[in-house]
Amino acid sequence: MKISIKHFLFYILTVTGLLLVGNYAINSFAQSVQPKAPKLERLFPEDVQSSVTFDKSIIANLLLDLSQGRPIVIVPSSDGEITALDGEIGVLEWKINAPVPEGQEAQLISTPVMIENKLVILYQCLEKGVRTSHRMAVIDLVQKKLDETFPVLVLSAEKPAAGGVASVKFKPPTAFSHSALKHTRKVGTEWGFVYAAFGNAGDTQPFHGWLFEIDMDAWKLRGTAQAISNVLLTTPEAECPVTIESGTQEMICAGGIWTPAGPQLYPTADSFELFVPVGNGQVDLARHDYANTLMRVQPGLQFNPECDAQLCKNFNASQPDYACMSSCKNLFIPRLTASNTFFKPANGECDVKTFWECLAWMDYDLGASAPVKVNLKSGHSVLVQPGKEGAVYLIDANHLGTQYDRLQIVDMCGTPSDPCKAGWMGMIVTQPALTTINDEPVVVIPTFMPDNTHPAGLVALKIVLTDGKPKLQGFWQYPDPASSTAVKKFRSHPSLPVISTLGEDNDAIVWTVDIGNPGTLYGIRVKDGVVLFEQSLLGTGRQLSAPLIDGNTLYLASTLPGTGKAMIEAYQIKTQEQ
Repeated sequence: MKISIKHFLFYILTVTGLLLVGNYAINSFAQSVQPKAPKLERLFPEDVQSSVTFDKSIIANLLLDLSQGRPIVIVPSSDGEITALDGEIGVLEWKINAPVPEGQEAQLISTPVMIENKLVILYQCLEKGVRTSHRMAVIDLVQKKLDETFPVLVLSAEKPAAGGVASVKFKPPTAFSHSALKHTRKVGTEWGFVYAAFGNAGDTQPFHGWLFEIDMDAWKLRGTAQAISNVLLTTPEAECPVTIESGTQEMICAGGIWTPAGPQLYPTADSFELFVPVGNGQVDLARHDYANTLMRVQPGLQFNPECDAQLCKNFNASQPDYACMSSCKNLFIPRLTASNTFFKPANGECDVKTFWECLAWMDYDLGASAPVKVNLKSGHSVLVQPGKEGAVYLIDANHLGTQYDRLQIVDMCGTPSDPCKAGWMGMIVTQPALTTINDEPVVVIPTFMPDNTHPAGLVALKIVLTDGKPKLQGFWQYPDPASSTAVKKFRSHPSLPVISTLGEDNDAIVWTVDIGNPGTLYGIRVKDGVVLFEQSLLGTGRQLSAPLIDGNTLYLASTLPGTGKAMIEAYQIKTQEQ
Protein backbone atom coordinates (compact mmCIF):
# COMPACT_ATOMS: atom_id res chain seq x y z
CA MET A 1 0.00 0.00 0.00
CA LYS A 2 1.02 3.53 -0.65
CA ILE A 3 -0.94 5.85 1.57
CA SER A 4 0.07 8.88 3.60
CA ILE A 5 -1.30 12.15 4.91
CA LYS A 6 -0.16 13.81 1.68
CA HIS A 7 -2.14 11.28 -0.32
CA PHE A 8 -5.28 12.09 1.62
CA LEU A 9 -5.30 15.54 -0.02
CA PHE A 10 -5.31 14.09 -3.54
CA TYR A 11 -8.81 12.87 -4.20
CA ILE A 12 -11.00 15.20 -6.29
CA LEU A 13 -10.63 14.12 -9.93
CA THR A 14 -12.83 14.87 -12.97
CA VAL A 15 -13.84 12.33 -15.59
CA THR A 16 -15.68 11.72 -18.89
CA GLY A 17 -16.29 8.58 -20.98
CA LEU A 18 -17.64 5.12 -20.27
CA LEU A 19 -16.59 1.47 -20.53
CA LEU A 20 -18.75 -1.40 -19.36
CA VAL A 21 -16.98 -3.73 -16.91
CA GLY A 22 -15.98 -6.73 -18.96
CA ASN A 23 -15.74 -9.72 -16.61
CA TYR A 24 -19.33 -10.16 -15.51
CA ALA A 25 -22.92 -9.26 -16.34
CA ILE A 26 -24.92 -6.96 -14.09
CA ASN A 27 -28.48 -8.26 -13.86
CA SER A 28 -30.15 -4.95 -13.08
CA PHE A 29 -29.06 -1.39 -12.47
CA ALA A 30 -29.97 1.34 -9.97
CA GLN A 31 -32.81 3.55 -11.07
CA SER A 32 -33.27 7.29 -10.67
CA VAL A 33 -34.64 8.83 -7.48
CA GLN A 34 -38.32 8.00 -7.05
CA PRO A 35 -40.88 10.85 -6.85
CA LYS A 36 -42.23 9.69 -3.47
CA ALA A 37 -38.90 8.70 -1.96
CA PRO A 38 -38.08 9.41 1.68
CA LYS A 39 -35.85 12.39 2.30
CA LEU A 40 -32.95 13.66 4.36
CA GLU A 41 -33.13 16.79 6.48
CA ARG A 42 -30.00 18.49 7.73
CA LEU A 43 -29.88 18.31 11.51
CA PHE A 44 -26.70 20.31 11.94
CA PRO A 45 -24.96 22.53 11.08
CA GLU A 46 -27.31 24.94 9.34
CA ASP A 47 -24.34 26.25 7.39
CA VAL A 48 -20.56 26.13 7.44
CA GLN A 49 -20.31 29.27 9.55
CA SER A 50 -22.36 27.78 12.38
CA SER A 51 -20.51 24.46 12.59
CA VAL A 52 -18.04 23.26 15.20
CA THR A 53 -14.82 23.06 13.18
CA PHE A 54 -11.64 21.06 13.68
CA ASP A 55 -8.18 22.34 12.75
CA LYS A 56 -7.12 19.01 11.25
CA SER A 57 -8.85 16.38 9.16
CA ILE A 58 -10.91 13.58 10.68
CA ILE A 59 -9.61 10.30 9.29
CA ALA A 60 -10.76 7.80 11.95
CA ASN A 61 -14.42 6.80 12.17
CA LEU A 62 -16.83 8.62 14.44
CA LEU A 63 -18.13 6.73 17.49
CA LEU A 64 -21.38 6.93 19.46
CA ASP A 65 -21.43 7.24 23.26
CA LEU A 66 -24.79 6.46 24.90
CA SER A 67 -23.47 6.24 28.46
CA GLN A 68 -25.01 9.63 29.29
CA GLY A 69 -28.55 8.61 28.34
CA ARG A 70 -28.44 10.62 25.11
CA PRO A 71 -26.40 10.43 21.92
CA ILE A 72 -22.89 11.86 22.17
CA VAL A 73 -20.78 11.79 19.01
CA ILE A 74 -17.09 11.10 19.68
CA VAL A 75 -14.84 12.76 17.10
CA PRO A 76 -11.20 11.55 16.93
CA SER A 77 -9.34 14.28 15.03
CA SER A 78 -6.04 13.52 13.30
CA ASP A 79 -4.18 15.95 15.61
CA GLY A 80 -4.98 13.73 18.60
CA GLU A 81 -7.86 15.81 19.89
CA ILE A 82 -10.85 13.75 21.08
CA THR A 83 -14.02 15.83 20.96
CA ALA A 84 -17.55 15.05 22.16
CA LEU A 85 -20.50 16.70 20.39
CA ASP A 86 -24.15 16.70 21.43
CA GLY A 87 -25.69 14.28 18.94
CA GLU A 88 -28.94 16.24 18.74
CA ILE A 89 -27.74 19.80 18.15
CA GLY A 90 -24.03 19.46 17.41
CA VAL A 91 -22.67 21.69 20.17
CA LEU A 92 -19.36 21.03 21.90
CA GLU A 93 -19.61 18.95 25.09
CA TRP A 94 -15.94 18.44 25.95
CA LYS A 95 -12.57 17.70 24.42
CA ILE A 96 -9.34 16.00 25.50
CA ASN A 97 -5.93 15.99 23.85
CA ALA A 98 -3.93 12.78 23.60
CA PRO A 99 -0.98 13.12 26.00
CA VAL A 100 2.41 13.60 24.32
CA PRO A 101 5.96 14.35 25.51
CA GLU A 102 6.83 18.04 25.74
CA GLY A 103 7.63 19.57 22.38
CA GLN A 104 5.92 16.80 20.38
CA GLU A 105 2.58 16.55 18.62
CA ALA A 106 0.05 13.75 18.35
CA GLN A 107 -1.29 12.15 15.20
CA LEU A 108 -4.36 9.92 15.42
CA ILE A 109 -5.46 7.97 12.35
CA SER A 110 -6.75 4.66 13.77
CA THR A 111 -10.38 4.43 14.81
CA PRO A 112 -10.53 4.08 18.63
CA VAL A 113 -12.56 1.37 20.33
CA MET A 114 -15.15 1.70 23.10
CA ILE A 115 -15.29 -0.73 26.02
CA GLU A 116 -18.38 0.20 28.03
CA ASN A 117 -17.68 3.77 29.18
CA LYS A 118 -13.98 3.66 28.28
CA LEU A 119 -12.48 4.87 25.01
CA VAL A 120 -9.15 3.28 24.01
CA ILE A 121 -7.07 5.39 21.62
CA LEU A 122 -3.96 4.60 19.57
CA TYR A 123 -1.82 7.47 18.33
CA GLN A 124 1.69 8.36 17.28
CA CYS A 125 3.93 11.11 18.65
CA LEU A 126 5.93 13.25 16.24
CA GLU A 127 8.88 15.55 16.68
CA LYS A 128 9.71 17.73 13.69
CA GLY A 129 7.61 15.44 11.53
CA VAL A 130 9.31 12.22 12.61
CA ARG A 131 7.41 9.55 14.53
CA THR A 132 9.19 8.97 17.84
CA SER A 133 6.73 6.64 19.58
CA HIS A 134 3.37 4.93 19.28
CA ARG A 135 1.13 5.13 22.32
CA MET A 136 -2.19 3.99 23.73
CA ALA A 137 -4.31 5.71 26.33
CA VAL A 138 -7.77 5.30 27.86
CA ILE A 139 -10.38 8.02 28.28
CA ASP A 140 -13.17 7.74 30.85
CA LEU A 141 -16.26 8.95 28.99
CA VAL A 142 -18.22 9.53 32.20
CA GLN A 143 -15.49 11.48 33.99
CA LYS A 144 -14.48 13.14 30.69
CA LYS A 145 -10.78 12.76 31.37
CA LEU A 146 -7.87 10.37 30.91
CA ASP A 147 -8.28 7.23 32.99
CA GLU A 148 -5.08 7.10 35.03
CA THR A 149 -5.74 3.51 36.12
CA PHE A 150 -4.53 2.73 32.58
CA PRO A 151 -1.19 4.60 32.46
CA VAL A 152 -0.12 5.74 28.98
CA LEU A 153 1.32 2.72 27.14
CA VAL A 154 4.30 3.10 24.80
CA LEU A 155 4.31 0.22 22.32
CA SER A 156 7.55 -1.67 21.74
CA ALA A 157 8.47 -5.13 20.50
CA GLU A 158 11.36 -7.30 19.34
CA LYS A 159 10.83 -10.61 17.54
CA PRO A 160 13.25 -13.29 16.29
CA ALA A 161 14.10 -12.93 12.62
CA ALA A 162 13.74 -15.73 10.09
CA GLY A 163 16.57 -18.16 10.69
CA GLY A 164 16.65 -17.39 14.40
CA VAL A 165 20.01 -15.60 14.42
CA ALA A 166 19.07 -11.90 14.45
CA SER A 167 15.96 -10.05 15.62
CA VAL A 168 13.53 -7.46 14.26
CA LYS A 169 12.65 -4.42 16.36
CA PHE A 170 9.49 -2.35 16.16
CA LYS A 171 10.78 1.01 14.89
CA PRO A 172 8.46 4.02 15.41
CA PRO A 173 9.73 6.13 12.45
CA THR A 174 8.82 3.40 9.94
CA ALA A 175 5.58 2.26 11.57
CA PHE A 176 2.18 3.88 11.04
CA SER A 177 -1.16 3.10 12.67
CA HIS A 178 -4.07 3.37 10.26
CA SER A 179 -6.24 0.32 10.98
CA ALA A 180 -9.12 0.47 13.45
CA LEU A 181 -8.54 -0.94 16.93
CA LYS A 182 -10.41 -4.16 17.70
CA HIS A 183 -11.68 -5.46 21.05
CA THR A 184 -12.89 -8.80 22.32
CA ARG A 185 -13.81 -10.19 25.70
CA LYS A 186 -12.61 -13.52 26.97
CA VAL A 187 -14.05 -15.71 29.71
CA GLY A 188 -12.43 -14.83 33.01
CA THR A 189 -11.42 -11.29 32.03
CA GLU A 190 -13.01 -7.97 32.98
CA TRP A 191 -11.83 -5.75 30.15
CA GLY A 192 -10.72 -8.28 27.52
CA PHE A 193 -8.12 -7.71 24.82
CA VAL A 194 -7.48 -4.94 22.28
CA TYR A 195 -5.63 -5.43 18.98
CA ALA A 196 -3.54 -2.66 17.38
CA ALA A 197 -2.13 -3.00 13.84
CA PHE A 198 0.69 -1.23 11.99
CA GLY A 199 2.03 -0.78 8.49
CA ASN A 200 3.82 2.37 7.31
CA ALA A 201 2.96 5.69 5.66
CA GLY A 202 3.80 5.98 1.99
CA ASP A 203 5.45 2.55 2.07
CA THR A 204 8.76 4.10 3.13
CA GLN A 205 11.18 1.19 3.34
CA PRO A 206 12.26 -0.69 5.29
CA PHE A 207 9.15 -1.58 7.27
CA HIS A 208 7.07 -4.54 8.46
CA GLY A 209 3.55 -5.42 9.50
CA TRP A 210 2.94 -5.63 13.26
CA LEU A 211 -0.07 -6.66 15.31
CA PHE A 212 -0.12 -6.10 19.10
CA GLU A 213 -2.39 -7.91 21.55
CA ILE A 214 -3.08 -5.74 24.62
CA ASP A 215 -4.27 -7.45 27.80
CA MET A 216 -6.52 -4.75 29.25
CA ASP A 217 -6.75 -6.39 32.69
CA ALA A 218 -2.98 -6.70 32.99
CA TRP A 219 -2.58 -3.11 31.82
CA LYS A 220 -4.90 -1.86 34.55
CA LEU A 221 -3.77 -4.12 37.38
CA ARG A 222 -0.04 -4.52 36.70
CA GLY A 223 0.87 -1.50 34.61
CA THR A 224 2.42 -0.98 31.20
CA ALA A 225 5.19 -3.57 31.60
CA GLN A 226 2.62 -6.39 31.46
CA ALA A 227 0.13 -4.82 29.05
CA ILE A 228 1.47 -6.26 25.78
CA SER A 229 0.60 -9.95 25.92
CA ASN A 230 1.59 -11.01 22.38
CA VAL A 231 2.95 -9.60 19.11
CA LEU A 232 2.63 -10.85 15.52
CA LEU A 233 5.22 -9.91 12.87
CA THR A 234 4.19 -10.51 9.24
CA THR A 235 7.68 -10.40 7.67
CA PRO A 236 10.38 -11.41 10.19
CA GLU A 237 13.32 -10.20 8.14
CA ALA A 238 16.26 -8.50 9.88
CA GLU A 239 17.67 -7.25 6.58
CA CYS A 240 15.63 -5.45 3.93
CA PRO A 241 18.00 -4.83 0.97
CA VAL A 242 15.65 -2.57 -0.99
CA THR A 243 16.84 -0.29 -3.78
CA ILE A 244 13.52 1.57 -4.07
CA GLU A 245 12.97 3.58 -0.90
CA SER A 246 9.23 4.15 -1.33
CA GLY A 247 7.08 1.21 -2.24
CA THR A 248 6.87 -2.56 -2.15
CA GLN A 249 7.57 -3.27 -5.81
CA GLU A 250 10.62 -5.39 -5.01
CA MET A 251 8.61 -7.73 -2.74
CA ILE A 252 11.07 -7.26 0.12
CA CYS A 253 10.03 -7.04 3.81
CA ALA A 254 6.89 -4.82 4.26
CA GLY A 255 3.58 -6.71 4.71
CA GLY A 256 1.86 -3.83 6.52
CA ILE A 257 -1.50 -4.25 8.25
CA TRP A 258 -3.24 -1.04 7.25
CA THR A 259 -6.79 -1.49 5.96
CA PRO A 260 -8.95 1.26 7.57
CA ALA A 261 -11.53 -1.26 8.83
CA GLY A 262 -8.77 -3.19 10.60
CA PRO A 263 -8.40 -6.94 11.21
CA GLN A 264 -11.75 -8.69 11.52
CA LEU A 265 -12.65 -10.59 14.67
CA TYR A 266 -15.24 -13.38 14.64
CA PRO A 267 -16.41 -15.73 17.42
CA THR A 268 -15.83 -19.46 17.21
CA ALA A 269 -17.51 -22.27 19.15
CA ASP A 270 -15.32 -21.76 22.19
CA SER A 271 -13.25 -18.65 21.50
CA PHE A 272 -12.57 -16.26 18.59
CA GLU A 273 -10.34 -15.83 15.56
CA LEU A 274 -8.85 -12.88 13.72
CA PHE A 275 -8.77 -12.50 9.94
CA VAL A 276 -5.81 -10.25 9.15
CA PRO A 277 -5.42 -8.81 5.63
CA VAL A 278 -1.77 -8.07 4.87
CA GLY A 279 -0.31 -5.59 2.37
CA ASN A 280 2.31 -6.10 -0.34
CA GLY A 281 5.86 -7.21 0.38
CA GLN A 282 7.79 -10.41 0.90
CA VAL A 283 6.08 -13.80 0.57
CA ASP A 284 8.17 -16.79 1.59
CA LEU A 285 6.43 -19.61 3.43
CA ALA A 286 9.69 -21.20 4.59
CA ARG A 287 10.79 -17.92 6.19
CA HIS A 288 7.32 -17.14 7.62
CA ASP A 289 6.85 -14.07 5.40
CA TYR A 290 3.16 -13.51 4.71
CA ALA A 291 2.81 -10.27 2.73
CA ASN A 292 -0.17 -9.86 0.37
CA THR A 293 -2.19 -12.59 2.05
CA LEU A 294 -5.13 -13.08 4.36
CA MET A 295 -4.14 -14.73 7.65
CA ARG A 296 -6.42 -16.55 10.12
CA VAL A 297 -4.87 -15.84 13.53
CA GLN A 298 -5.81 -17.51 16.83
CA PRO A 299 -6.03 -15.95 20.32
CA GLY A 300 -2.62 -15.03 21.64
CA LEU A 301 -1.75 -14.09 18.03
CA GLN A 302 -0.80 -17.71 17.36
CA PHE A 303 -0.43 -18.44 13.65
CA ASN A 304 0.30 -21.57 11.66
CA PRO A 305 -0.58 -21.46 7.96
CA GLU A 306 -0.97 -25.26 7.89
CA CYS A 307 0.19 -25.54 4.28
CA ASP A 308 1.28 -28.89 2.87
CA ALA A 309 5.06 -28.94 3.35
CA GLN A 310 5.68 -31.21 0.39
CA LEU A 311 3.56 -29.21 -2.04
CA CYS A 312 5.10 -25.93 -0.85
CA LYS A 313 8.75 -26.94 -0.52
CA ASN A 314 9.80 -25.05 -3.66
CA PHE A 315 7.59 -22.01 -3.09
CA ASN A 316 8.08 -19.27 -5.68
CA ALA A 317 6.59 -15.88 -4.73
CA SER A 318 6.50 -14.75 -8.38
CA GLN A 319 4.62 -17.85 -9.53
CA PRO A 320 3.22 -19.79 -6.53
CA ASP A 321 2.09 -23.33 -7.14
CA TYR A 322 -1.70 -23.64 -7.15
CA ALA A 323 -1.66 -26.93 -5.29
CA CYS A 324 0.49 -25.38 -2.57
CA MET A 325 -1.78 -22.34 -2.19
CA SER A 326 -4.88 -24.54 -2.13
CA SER A 327 -3.44 -26.70 0.63
CA CYS A 328 -3.19 -23.90 3.21
CA LYS A 329 -5.81 -24.02 5.94
CA ASN A 330 -5.14 -20.66 7.60
CA LEU A 331 -3.58 -18.63 4.79
CA PHE A 332 -5.11 -17.23 1.62
CA ILE A 333 -2.90 -16.15 -1.30
CA PRO A 334 -4.80 -14.35 -4.10
CA ARG A 335 -4.82 -15.95 -7.54
CA LEU A 336 -6.66 -16.02 -10.85
CA THR A 337 -9.27 -18.67 -11.57
CA ALA A 338 -9.40 -20.69 -14.77
CA SER A 339 -12.10 -18.38 -16.14
CA ASN A 340 -10.25 -15.14 -15.29
CA THR A 341 -8.37 -12.98 -17.74
CA PHE A 342 -5.40 -11.13 -16.30
CA PHE A 343 -6.35 -7.49 -16.96
CA LYS A 344 -2.92 -5.92 -17.30
CA PRO A 345 -2.61 -2.14 -16.87
CA ALA A 346 -2.63 -0.14 -20.11
CA ASN A 347 0.67 1.53 -19.24
CA GLY A 348 2.47 -1.71 -20.08
CA GLU A 349 4.22 -1.98 -16.71
CA CYS A 350 2.99 -5.56 -16.20
CA ASP A 351 3.43 -6.85 -19.74
CA VAL A 352 6.33 -9.13 -18.76
CA LYS A 353 5.25 -9.73 -15.17
CA THR A 354 3.28 -12.52 -13.55
CA PHE A 355 -0.01 -11.81 -11.79
CA TRP A 356 1.71 -11.73 -8.39
CA GLU A 357 4.57 -9.54 -9.59
CA CYS A 358 2.02 -7.15 -11.07
CA LEU A 359 0.08 -6.91 -7.81
CA ALA A 360 3.31 -5.86 -6.08
CA TRP A 361 4.54 -3.54 -8.83
CA MET A 362 1.23 -1.67 -9.17
CA ASP A 363 0.68 -1.56 -5.38
CA TYR A 364 -2.48 -3.66 -5.72
CA ASP A 365 -2.25 -5.23 -2.28
CA LEU A 366 -4.88 -7.53 -0.85
CA GLY A 367 -4.40 -5.83 2.52
CA ALA A 368 -6.07 -2.61 1.34
CA SER A 369 -9.51 -4.01 2.20
CA ALA A 370 -11.02 -6.04 5.01
CA PRO A 371 -13.10 -9.18 4.49
CA VAL A 372 -16.61 -9.93 5.67
CA LYS A 373 -17.72 -13.39 6.78
CA VAL A 374 -20.96 -14.88 5.44
CA ASN A 375 -22.73 -18.01 6.69
CA LEU A 376 -24.77 -19.61 3.91
CA LYS A 377 -27.93 -21.72 4.24
CA SER A 378 -26.04 -24.53 2.49
CA GLY A 379 -23.76 -24.81 5.51
CA HIS A 380 -20.84 -23.14 3.78
CA SER A 381 -19.06 -20.34 5.60
CA VAL A 382 -17.27 -17.95 3.24
CA LEU A 383 -15.21 -14.77 3.30
CA VAL A 384 -15.76 -12.01 0.77
CA GLN A 385 -12.40 -10.27 0.31
CA PRO A 386 -11.97 -7.37 -2.13
CA GLY A 387 -8.65 -6.82 -3.89
CA LYS A 388 -7.20 -3.42 -4.67
CA GLU A 389 -6.91 -4.45 -8.34
CA GLY A 390 -10.71 -4.32 -8.64
CA ALA A 391 -11.54 -7.97 -8.04
CA VAL A 392 -13.53 -9.73 -5.32
CA TYR A 393 -12.43 -13.10 -3.91
CA LEU A 394 -14.79 -15.71 -2.43
CA ILE A 395 -12.91 -17.89 0.07
CA ASP A 396 -13.83 -20.88 2.22
CA ALA A 397 -13.81 -19.46 5.77
CA ASN A 398 -12.88 -22.83 7.28
CA HIS A 399 -10.08 -23.60 4.81
CA LEU A 400 -8.63 -20.37 3.43
CA GLY A 401 -6.72 -22.13 0.68
CA THR A 402 -10.01 -22.96 -1.04
CA GLN A 403 -10.88 -20.11 -3.41
CA TYR A 404 -14.41 -20.55 -4.77
CA ASP A 405 -14.45 -17.55 -7.05
CA ARG A 406 -12.73 -14.38 -8.21
CA LEU A 407 -14.83 -11.73 -9.93
CA GLN A 408 -13.43 -8.59 -11.56
CA ILE A 409 -16.08 -5.96 -10.78
CA VAL A 410 -14.34 -2.86 -12.14
CA ASP A 411 -11.88 -2.34 -14.99
CA MET A 412 -8.21 -1.48 -14.64
CA CYS A 413 -7.60 2.24 -14.34
CA GLY A 414 -6.23 4.03 -17.39
CA THR A 415 -6.00 3.62 -21.16
CA PRO A 416 -3.15 4.35 -23.60
CA SER A 417 -4.66 7.79 -24.29
CA ASP A 418 -5.99 8.38 -20.78
CA PRO A 419 -3.32 7.42 -18.23
CA CYS A 420 -4.43 6.56 -14.71
CA LYS A 421 -4.02 9.67 -12.55
CA ALA A 422 -3.06 7.78 -9.39
CA GLY A 423 -2.16 4.17 -10.03
CA TRP A 424 -1.20 3.57 -6.39
CA MET A 425 -4.81 4.14 -5.36
CA GLY A 426 -6.06 1.00 -7.07
CA MET A 427 -9.81 0.64 -7.65
CA ILE A 428 -11.09 -0.80 -4.35
CA VAL A 429 -10.18 0.09 -0.76
CA THR A 430 -13.06 -0.83 1.55
CA GLN A 431 -14.89 -3.47 3.52
CA PRO A 432 -18.03 -4.98 1.94
CA ALA A 433 -21.37 -4.09 3.52
CA LEU A 434 -23.41 -7.25 4.19
CA THR A 435 -27.16 -7.80 4.40
CA THR A 436 -29.74 -10.41 3.37
CA ILE A 437 -32.52 -10.09 0.79
CA ASN A 438 -35.15 -12.84 0.97
CA ASP A 439 -32.76 -14.84 3.16
CA GLU A 440 -30.03 -14.60 0.51
CA PRO A 441 -26.77 -12.80 1.39
CA VAL A 442 -25.92 -9.65 -0.57
CA VAL A 443 -22.70 -7.66 -0.30
CA VAL A 444 -22.27 -4.10 -1.55
CA ILE A 445 -18.78 -2.94 -2.51
CA PRO A 446 -17.79 0.63 -3.46
CA THR A 447 -15.33 0.99 -6.35
CA PHE A 448 -13.63 4.10 -7.73
CA MET A 449 -11.71 5.10 -10.85
CA PRO A 450 -9.01 7.78 -11.15
CA ASP A 451 -9.21 8.13 -14.93
CA ASN A 452 -11.45 9.82 -17.51
CA THR A 453 -12.69 6.67 -19.20
CA HIS A 454 -14.01 3.86 -17.00
CA PRO A 455 -17.17 3.73 -14.87
CA ALA A 456 -17.15 2.98 -11.14
CA GLY A 457 -19.50 3.10 -8.17
CA LEU A 458 -21.34 0.73 -5.88
CA VAL A 459 -21.58 -2.92 -6.93
CA ALA A 460 -24.01 -5.34 -5.28
CA LEU A 461 -23.27 -9.05 -5.47
CA LYS A 462 -25.24 -12.12 -4.48
CA ILE A 463 -23.62 -15.31 -3.23
CA VAL A 464 -25.26 -18.25 -4.96
CA LEU A 465 -24.65 -21.98 -5.27
CA THR A 466 -23.51 -23.34 -8.65
CA ASP A 467 -22.99 -27.10 -8.86
CA GLY A 468 -22.99 -27.16 -5.07
CA LYS A 469 -20.26 -24.52 -4.71
CA PRO A 470 -20.60 -20.86 -3.69
CA LYS A 471 -20.19 -18.31 -6.48
CA LEU A 472 -20.43 -14.53 -6.81
CA GLN A 473 -23.20 -13.18 -9.02
CA GLY A 474 -23.77 -9.60 -10.14
CA PHE A 475 -26.99 -8.07 -8.72
CA TRP A 476 -26.97 -4.32 -9.46
CA GLN A 477 -24.60 -1.42 -9.91
CA TYR A 478 -24.86 2.31 -9.27
CA PRO A 479 -24.45 4.39 -11.35
CA ASP A 480 -25.92 2.42 -14.24
CA PRO A 481 -22.94 1.89 -16.59
CA ALA A 482 -25.19 2.92 -19.49
CA SER A 483 -25.79 6.37 -17.97
CA SER A 484 -23.74 9.50 -18.58
CA THR A 485 -23.16 9.89 -14.84
CA ALA A 486 -21.30 6.58 -14.60
CA VAL A 487 -18.04 8.27 -15.57
CA LYS A 488 -18.58 11.42 -13.52
CA LYS A 489 -19.01 9.88 -10.10
CA PHE A 490 -16.67 7.90 -7.82
CA ARG A 491 -13.41 9.21 -9.25
CA SER A 492 -11.51 8.74 -5.99
CA HIS A 493 -11.73 6.84 -2.70
CA PRO A 494 -15.31 7.05 -1.40
CA SER A 495 -16.35 6.53 2.21
CA LEU A 496 -16.72 3.05 3.61
CA PRO A 497 -20.28 1.69 3.17
CA VAL A 498 -22.72 1.13 6.04
CA ILE A 499 -26.20 -0.42 6.10
CA SER A 500 -29.30 0.64 8.02
CA THR A 501 -32.98 -0.31 7.79
CA LEU A 502 -35.86 1.94 6.76
CA GLY A 503 -39.64 1.98 7.20
CA GLU A 504 -42.13 -0.64 8.28
CA ASP A 505 -40.63 -3.20 5.89
CA ASN A 506 -37.14 -2.73 7.38
CA ASP A 507 -35.70 -2.28 3.92
CA ALA A 508 -31.90 -2.46 3.96
CA ILE A 509 -30.32 0.81 2.80
CA VAL A 510 -26.62 1.07 1.96
CA TRP A 511 -25.03 4.47 2.56
CA THR A 512 -21.84 5.85 1.09
CA VAL A 513 -20.30 9.23 0.30
CA ASP A 514 -18.83 10.13 -3.08
CA ILE A 515 -16.08 12.63 -2.23
CA GLY A 516 -16.28 15.93 -4.12
CA ASN A 517 -16.74 19.67 -3.81
CA PRO A 518 -19.31 19.27 -2.45
CA GLY A 519 -19.49 15.58 -1.61
CA THR A 520 -22.67 13.58 -2.18
CA LEU A 521 -24.31 11.20 0.28
CA TYR A 522 -26.18 8.29 -1.31
CA GLY A 523 -28.72 5.96 0.28
CA ILE A 524 -29.58 3.02 -2.00
CA ARG A 525 -32.19 0.33 -1.34
CA VAL A 526 -30.34 -2.95 -1.50
CA LYS A 527 -33.19 -5.17 -2.67
CA ASP A 528 -33.46 -3.43 -6.04
CA GLY A 529 -30.71 -0.81 -6.33
CA VAL A 530 -33.13 2.12 -6.23
CA VAL A 531 -31.53 5.39 -5.10
CA LEU A 532 -33.74 6.72 -2.30
CA PHE A 533 -31.43 9.46 -1.08
CA GLU A 534 -29.03 11.78 -2.90
CA GLN A 535 -27.87 14.61 -0.66
CA SER A 536 -25.31 17.32 -1.43
CA LEU A 537 -23.09 17.93 1.57
CA LEU A 538 -21.81 21.20 2.97
CA GLY A 539 -18.25 19.84 2.72
CA THR A 540 -16.43 17.22 0.72
CA GLY A 541 -17.19 14.21 2.90
CA ARG A 542 -14.34 12.01 4.14
CA GLN A 543 -12.79 9.16 2.16
CA LEU A 544 -12.21 5.75 3.79
CA SER A 545 -14.32 6.76 6.80
CA ALA A 546 -17.69 5.19 7.59
CA PRO A 547 -20.85 7.22 8.25
CA LEU A 548 -22.27 6.68 11.73
CA ILE A 549 -25.98 5.84 12.06
CA ASP A 550 -28.03 6.02 15.26
CA GLY A 551 -31.70 5.24 14.66
CA ASN A 552 -32.88 7.73 12.06
CA THR A 553 -29.87 10.04 12.39
CA LEU A 554 -26.77 9.83 10.22
CA TYR A 555 -23.47 11.51 11.10
CA LEU A 556 -20.42 11.87 8.87
CA ALA A 557 -17.05 13.59 8.87
CA SER A 558 -16.50 16.22 6.22
CA THR A 559 -13.69 18.49 5.08
CA LEU A 560 -14.11 22.20 4.37
CA PRO A 561 -12.70 22.83 0.88
CA GLY A 562 -9.70 25.10 0.70
CA THR A 563 -9.23 25.42 4.47
CA GLY A 564 -7.86 22.09 5.66
CA LYS A 565 -10.41 22.20 8.47
CA ALA A 566 -13.06 19.57 9.19
CA MET A 567 -16.58 19.39 10.61
CA ILE A 568 -19.35 16.92 11.39
CA GLU A 569 -22.53 16.89 9.33
CA ALA A 570 -25.71 15.29 10.70
CA TYR A 571 -28.87 14.37 8.79
CA GLN A 572 -32.25 13.05 9.86
CA ILE A 573 -33.66 10.22 7.78
CA LYS A 574 -37.33 10.97 7.12
CA THR A 575 -39.58 8.15 5.91
CA GLN A 576 -42.77 8.67 3.92
CA GLU A 577 -44.78 8.14 7.09
CA GLN A 578 -43.03 10.97 8.96
